[in-house]
Amino acid sequence: MKKYPEINCDLGEGIPGEHLIIPLIDAASVACGGHVGDADSIRETLMICKSFGKKAGAHPSYPDLENFGRKTLDIPIGKLQDSLLNQIQLFLKVADELNFPIDHIKFHGALYNDAAAKPELANSLTDFLKVYFPEVPIFLPPHSQMEHFAKVKNLKFRLEIFGDRVYEDDFSLVSRAKSDSLLTTSESIIRHLEPVFDRGELISISGKHLAVHANTICFHGDNPGLLEFLPIIRNSFWK
Repeated sequence: MKKYPEINCDLGEGIPGEHLIIPLIDAASVACGGHVGDADSIRETLMICKSFGKKAGAHPSYPDLENFGRKTLDIPIGKLQDSLLNQIQLFLKVADELNFPIDHIKFHGALYNDAAAKPELANSLTDFLKVYFPEVPIFLPPHSQMEHFAKVKNLKFRLEIFGDRVYEDDFSLVSRAKSDSLLTTSESIIRHLEPVFDRGELISISGKHLAVHANTICFHGDNPGLLEFLPIIRNSFWK
């Protein structure tokens, strides 16, 4: 039987219906205060994950509540690292109270994209992870600066692609400012994932075939079609 990547979802972001989403995924990346979230929201999401036997990790961000972490911030690296440490420690504090082990760390939004593309930032963030969380796997995009530096520093990682986002020819995500950047129907997502699973290829927005390997597939918790397409996607591939 073919082994498919795990499904993960960005959660703890105030979206209703998490109790319906979590049974359909394998792991949640839980917002921990940078773009949204606090101890109460983390606890609520982790308790649901625990009740369904699902894994969860921390989902830190640029400290940017105003823009939901989806805008690049010009912030000193030391200040950024301090914020990330505080966010992850908040997650760990709540998780420890629930006797819930951390599964992974995944950066959110603009920080995720910036670290994928910018060598200096990726180098600094992987240094940070190696110092503070050397045993926690990091979710990161394939063919990225984060993958490069994670390999150089022998960090644990899982390669992630987005099941509901469209890609450019260089493996970056199509800007959310474009109307066709987010996939919201089961039909469009199946077309997107079939070549990944069948041939190890992403089809970019221009039609280019990009060789790719993924350990985990992400769907966004705030995708408006999530509760409609996720059961269909789960049953189509993860039977």
